[in-house]
Amino acid sequence: MGTALLALGHYVPERRVTNAEIEARLGKETGWGEQRTGIRERRFAAADESLSDLAVKAGEMALANSAIDRSSIGAVLLATSTPDHLLPPTAPLVAHRLGTQGAGAIDMAGACGGFLYALTFADSFVRQHRVPVLVIAANILSRRLNLDDPTSAILFGDAAGAALLIPSEIPTSGVRGLHLASDGSMYDLIQIPAGGSRLPFTEGLDPAALLMQIQDGKAVFTRAVKLMSDAARKALAHARLSIDDIDYFVPHQANGRIIAAAQRQLGVPDRKMLSSVALYANSSAATIPLTLSLAAERQAFTAGQRLLLSAAGAGLTGGAVIFEI
Repeated sequence: MGTALLALGHYVPERRVTNAEIEARLGKETGWGEQRTGIRERRFAAADESLSDLAVKAGEMALANSAIDRSSIGAVLLATSTPDHLLPPTAPLVAHRLGTQGAGAIDMAGACGGFLYALTFADSFVRQHRVPVLVIAANILSRRLNLDDPTSAILFGDAAGAALLIPSEIPTSGVRGLHLASDGSMYDLIQIPAGGSRLPFTEGLDPAALLMQIQDGKAVFTRAVKLMSDAARKALAHARLSIDDIDYFVPHQANGRIIAAAQRQLGVPDRKMLSSVALYANSSAATIPLTLSLAAERQAFTAGQRLLLSAAGAGLTGGAVIFEI
């Protein structure tokens, strides 16, 4: 028995933030941001928007595109690094607002690789229990950005994407191959230092400790490309497939340079690339389902098409998945 991708959804906030706005703040010349990252603009959430708001809107779109009975959903998985609160988890609230009537719900904090981990869990759950699972990835990274830091200010935005998986009678549909990976020796390359148990909130805490920090951009580039490319090769080998057998490569939209380097290392032709980084920047775990949903709006995926999904992010953690529609 297999798993089918029944529907996709996404949501991006209305506020567009162009490179010009960030370049002016940083004192950089016009074109600096796009030349370095391939990003032209991104979306920032409104002051009254919470992470759960973004997640619900993406999930609502996927459910509306499927016309599924919401009471049949067995689990709602929310991949996020920016939940509404540290406690309780946000997924139960999202599930409640979506009307899934008591479905299991859990947050998965896997940074940029979070969607792949959630998708893998969902695929196994659907195969084992024969019930639909809704996977949502969402982040509001604008509230964790130091807009005066040229290393990170240009890279990130806010978005949500969703994928609804259901049981399928076709054994080859769903996850065909995967390789999940991590490299804890690079644990501190990308971090928000404070707010956890190691450095909790205390009086006099430097506010900058609550914002994202990238310690070594060159190391992030090198390690991310290697993890994504190596994991993709291993996932292809596990599925006994090659790049020629893949219809689309959808890498995590970290930045244009990382995407291009992974494409070169894997030998993926341009016609098989799907990307959204230029207009929506890096929304961590949300980038892959966002890119898939935007692509499906232009032209629906068809049964039998194979996707190669690959990601790497803070931790370092990530991996690759071969998913057959």
